[in-house]
Amino acid sequence: MAENTEVDYTLNNPDTLTKYKTAAQISHKVLEAVTGWSVEGTKILELCQKGDQLLEEEIAKVYKGKKIAKGIAHPTTVSPSSFVTPYTPLVSDAEEAETTIKAGEVIKIQLGAQIDGFGTIVSDTIIVAGKESSDGVVEGREADLIHATHYANELLLRLMVPPGLLASGTDEEKAKAAAEKPPTQSKISSLIEKVAKSYDVNVVENTTSWLFDRNEIEGTKKIILSPNGGVKGEGSPAVGEVWGVEVGLSLGSGKVKTLPQRPTLHRRTTTTYILKRPSSRQTLSEVVKKFGTFPFSLRQLEDEKAGKVGIVECVRGGVIRQYEPAGDSDNAAVSRLLSTVAITKNGLTRLAAPPTPDLTKFKTEKKIEDEEILKILEQPLAKSTGSKGKKNKKKKKPAKEAAGAEESDAE
Repeated sequence: MAENTEVDYTLNNPDTLTKYKTAAQISHKVLEAVTGWSVEGTKILELCQKGDQLLEEEIAKVYKGKKIAKGIAHPTTVSPSSFVTPYTPLVSDAEEAETTIKAGEVIKIQLGAQIDGFGTIVSDTIIVAGKESSDGVVEGREADLIHATHYANELLLRLMVPPGLLASGTDEEKAKAAAEKPPTQSKISSLIEKVAKSYDVNVVENTTSWLFDRNEIEGTKKIILSPNGGVKGEGSPAVGEVWGVEVGLSLGSGKVKTLPQRPTLHRRTTTTYILKRPSSRQTLSEVVKKFGTFPFSLRQLEDEKAGKVGIVECVRGGVIRQYEPAGDSDNAAVSRLLSTVAITKNGLTRLAAPPTPDLTKFKTEKKIEDEEILKILEQPLAKSTGSKGKKNKKKKKPAKEAAGAEESDAE
């Protein structure tokens, strides 16, 4: 009797969501740890190394003895203030290996774990506290940036909930809501830009949210904020999908430039190419075995220096893609948040998401006054699942809603 080996890897299979949530718990734990280690004077390289070590330790504790691939979905990266892209220096690049984080710097921490190809990547933006800092209160432009980034992120998540999914009222009212078209990419971008303008900041051009799939973090759909250079988004979020949702804002123009740093972050592609050099073949073999199609840093290879040589032909042949380091064209501070979310019949679930900032510690005189945006921010992300759904005060609702969402949305 022949066995049916077809496995359902969609969210219809409860095991899929369990794997996502297991990976997300690891991502959250490591993000919290790296955030705690990020103090003035700490070397970025050490933060990345310690983050990856903790990721590997936590991943090793789950699904023991089962024939399930698991590993790092995104290496630990710590990006300095003006960096737009994830940054992870190499041990063999002596000067960069000594780079430290500075008091008052806006850094972005990004990392992720994967179980059976289901990756949960998360990125948070923090402001490095000084050694002499006492109350931890941030004022000025950095505070504006944190507020803007938080609300832009909350807005974008709500714009990703399919129309009518959380509608209440009569059957007729529900049907009418469901018949609405999802917001266009230009509408989404326009609304996020309005939030940015409220705080006198700008959206980082070509900030992209991707549809996630098993072993794939750049799927067939994408949403691009502030598109430039002829790029455009494609598709709308739908029930049953998992997305990596990203927001990036800048205290400068939001325009991006290529940085002089060596590309150290790479990812295998689906392209096939006959590599000529033994060093290249060895590098590719290690990448396939260790990382699959998830991003990796050259410092994660067994021999970093050999990897720097072997990766060259792999990139030239298109079998491995390198992520070019990019930063703000004005060298201004940049923020970035990345959440991995699932869209189910009950709404949007934050699987792996940055913690909600305590906005009382970020003093700003600016605020959102656009009624359309405020109305969207009042909307829930998911259907209430019970006693947790207490109503919050109107003015504070968007922030408070976000604070409890990671727990209540995931029920």
